[in-house]
Amino acid sequence: MSTDPLVDRGAIVEAVRLACGLCETVQASLVTAETLKKKDRCPVTVADYGSQAVICHALDEAYPGLPIVGEEDAAALREPDNAELRSRVESHVSNVCSSLRGDAVLAAIDRGNHDASASRYWTLDPIDGTKGFLRGEQYAVALALIEEGVVQLGILGCPNLPHANGAGCLFIAQRGGGAFTAPLTDVTALTAIHTDDISDPSAARFCESVESGHSSHSHSAQVAQRLGVTTDPVRMDSQCKYGAVARGDASIYMRLPTRKDYEERIWDHAAGAIVIEEAGGRVSDVHGKPLDFSQGTTLKNNAGVIATNAPLHNQVLAAVKMVLEA
Repeated sequence: MSTDPLVDRGAIVEAVRLACGLCETVQASLVTAETLKKKDRCPVTVADYGSQAVICHALDEAYPGLPIVGEEDAAALREPDNAELRSRVESHVSNVCSSLRGDAVLAAIDRGNHDASASRYWTLDPIDGTKGFLRGEQYAVALALIEEGVVQLGILGCPNLPHANGAGCLFIAQRGGGAFTAPLTDVTALTAIHTDDISDPSAARFCESVESGHSSHSHSAQVAQRLGVTTDPVRMDSQCKYGAVARGDASIYMRLPTRKDYEERIWDHAAGAIVIEEAGGRVSDVHGKPLDFSQGTTLKNNAGVIATNAPLHNQVLAAVKMVLEA
């Protein structure tokens, strides 16, 4: 347990909720059929910057001086050619955080420029699942607190992942404190979640990335065949996959390496990993090693990710080993 247990998480959860709302507004107002046809990344760029500004500002106010390792910086927004983009970002941020305007928006974004060399820091992915965001499908706002290489707190905001009490779902987990979910419409209405208890892999569902560049679909299919899994894979973008396993929608999430030199980014896994672990599941790399968040901004000591309910983990690892070594 962290020496600072952050019992009062209200400000952090509220920041994630506001960032999710900003992303939803950008998605509704800027993503069009023409945007997708032209493969215009402007909407996700506006949402990325805006989400990071809102959350970094809130973290700086609630926990001043605690470093933040984010995915974005504001250098491009300061270039004269990007004046229109900057204006859009500032407008969306000020709509959800009226005290944050002008240069203060850029400064808030740049608060996420830490290199993960501190013993204790936040890591943030302001929009995890770029293509899912553009398609109107799954994406997540992911925030985690890391201390001495161990994730202590994770929050996932998943605006398009349905909750029993309404559209949009929040997941929150604290080391030793369990995992919970709530609708984004009422983030105080927390309900404990747990992974399923399926032990027969033939009865399991597994999920994987939509993009084959993120995870080897062919290897996943071979693993599923060895395990006797008969259902089609659930493919979705972002760390929503972690949430799906944590609440029992699926039993297995595999992110199998597409090349030997690829290093996973910490902000792509930190929040999701603790949500599954605190929900009773297990998370490791493809060799069964715990994810090592002590190596800077990447998981350079790990290869791929395997996240499951507890009963299936060893069986999945054994099947993965056979496939990857074949």
